[in-house]
Amino acid sequence: MAKLLWQPSDQKIKSSNLYAFMTGINEQYGTDFSEYTALYEWSTSNIPEFWAAMWTYADIIASQPYEQVLDDPKKMPGAKWFSGARLNFAENLLRYRDDRQALVFNGESQVRKTLTYAELYDEVARVAKSLKAMGVSVGDRVVGFMPNMPESIVAMLAATSMGAAWSSCSPDFGIKGVLDRFGQIKPKVLFTADGYFFKGKRVDSLGRIADILKQLPSIEKLVVVPYAEASPDISTVPNAVMYADFRSGDAGLDIEFEQLPFDHPLYIMYSSGTTGLPKCMVQSTGGILIHHLKELMLHTDLKREDTIFYFTTCGWMMWNWLVSSLGVGATLVLYDGNPFHPSPGVLWEMTQDEGITVFGTSAGYIAALQASGLEPKEQYDLSKLRAVLSTGSPLSIEGFEFIYEAVKSDLQLASIAGGTDLNGCFALGNPMGPVYAGELQCRGLAMNVQAWDGTGKAVINEQAELVCTAPFPSMPVYFWNDPEFKKYNSAYFDVYPGIWRHGDYIVVTERGGVVMFGRSDATLNPGGVRIGTAEIYRQIDQIEEVDDSVVVGQNWKNDVRVILFVKMAEGFSLDEALKANIRQTIRVNASPRHVPAKIVAVSDVPYTLNMKKVEIAVKKVIQNQEVSNKDALANPEALNEYANIKELQED
Repeated sequence: MAKLLWQPSDQKIKSSNLYAFMTGINEQYGTDFSEYTALYEWSTSNIPEFWAAMWTYADIIASQPYEQVLDDPKKMPGAKWFSGARLNFAENLLRYRDDRQALVFNGESQVRKTLTYAELYDEVARVAKSLKAMGVSVGDRVVGFMPNMPESIVAMLAATSMGAAWSSCSPDFGIKGVLDRFGQIKPKVLFTADGYFFKGKRVDSLGRIADILKQLPSIEKLVVVPYAEASPDISTVPNAVMYADFRSGDAGLDIEFEQLPFDHPLYIMYSSGTTGLPKCMVQSTGGILIHHLKELMLHTDLKREDTIFYFTTCGWMMWNWLVSSLGVGATLVLYDGNPFHPSPGVLWEMTQDEGITVFGTSAGYIAALQASGLEPKEQYDLSKLRAVLSTGSPLSIEGFEFIYEAVKSDLQLASIAGGTDLNGCFALGNPMGPVYAGELQCRGLAMNVQAWDGTGKAVINEQAELVCTAPFPSMPVYFWNDPEFKKYNSAYFDVYPGIWRHGDYIVVTERGGVVMFGRSDATLNPGGVRIGTAEIYRQIDQIEEVDDSVVVGQNWKNDVRVILFVKMAEGFSLDEALKANIRQTIRVNASPRHVPAKIVAVSDVPYTLNMKKVEIAVKKVIQNQEVSNKDALANPEALNEYANIKELQED
């Protein structure tokens, strides 16, 4: 039986957005719901009615009302949402234009910067005018290679205000990683900072950007935000202009918000790239807006008076999720840098100083914080903190207990899980419900999430595949360069036609909560960040000393670490110099997160009969789990070498 860790008071329940929403449903539909489970069951049985109620509750701004919420509740993919509506994403996020703080930025540079909602609107208006003047229009792509700083949000809002699609990468991505993504979508404008800080060191971005631009001819303008230096030299970078020179000098501008269909492209997000180039997932203006507002308002209980923080980069979907908090009018705290520099308490000191009420992070960070020995409640005033959110990988039972023991006993710990694909969650927090150790509180409203066994039967208290049996508005509208939807269907619907199969193993408990067991495919998750093995293979293929390789994630100390096995080319052996070269190649061309914790020499790499590397089988072997389908392997004997490797039992 899972351990009960927290129960909201009656006062907290009745003052929550979720309770108010539930009361409204009761009044409108004559129901008598008093707890979450009944509301959830209603929402999944009455999907159009739920989303219509959410549209009203979130007060979605639209120049034209919708004619129909959903054309077919059983159609996946291809369901049409809120047909007839015309709206703009940025307009909904910029509905507040007063002197309340919208953005607070802190970074390793120790420079604190703030923008009020009025200042944010003005800044977006200036950048939007300049983008329009250079010819950016509906359907163009604008991208960011940026730290998590205010200008990243300004650029996104300016682009989406005029109907351009936004896409971003974290600046720690290597040249190949950026080109694999932006090279597919051919953006017109790229925003970048001159550099960033990590562990006290300044890291230059302009050198990589110059190399990227050589292979990205679609870029007409590079807008450089000074951060690592006050006056960076951009003279050697083609088509570059400083941010201050690019944005309009006019004051008092009004933004001309382009009114767009509900399914107009808003964001282009990327798969992890396990099987080749990352898939470019196109997500919709209205779908992301209403889905995020549901999760923020109802499941996170976010209100105007809140101050919300999420430790994320611009390359993770949690950045997009966090930014939608502007639509609620809350204050967003942004941080860029290492969360343990110069000390493990850096984020908690910020929580104290900024009065953060909702603190979001990854399960990997919580495990690392626990290992550091820091108990934030002993050193910092966390009286305003009411919720901690965790995602990226399953949070261990010990991680749950640590938050209540070392951070604060009276708060809602919401372990949340979903994915880049939907830019949101399948399971997440319930402000009206209890928290049990190791268990996500609930499945998301109107998300018909089930655990299906191998026969396609929904099961309770059994580990099985996470599926969603009904459409939801934040589903990708399409994949880039996938006109016949072949990649799209292969990604989610190849196992169960018409049913979204996400690739996670879960247990749905008898209470309606969810326990996560990680990915059911070969995606890596070090530190809670999804990494595709193909991105590592592409770097290893450049190293002549290595003939072949296989990379897997090893569960290690409540996290996942990357393990690289290499089959050496004839005449070469694996020594420390070669290991250093491999790590440097991966770090420079992919990112620091891709760098393996261990590099181990093997004599052979196992393959299936149709010549696919069997990463999942290797992962099972190194974790002493049974591999049941060796008949599908071309060389099953190769797996024997991966068992009981002493080096993998060590730090």
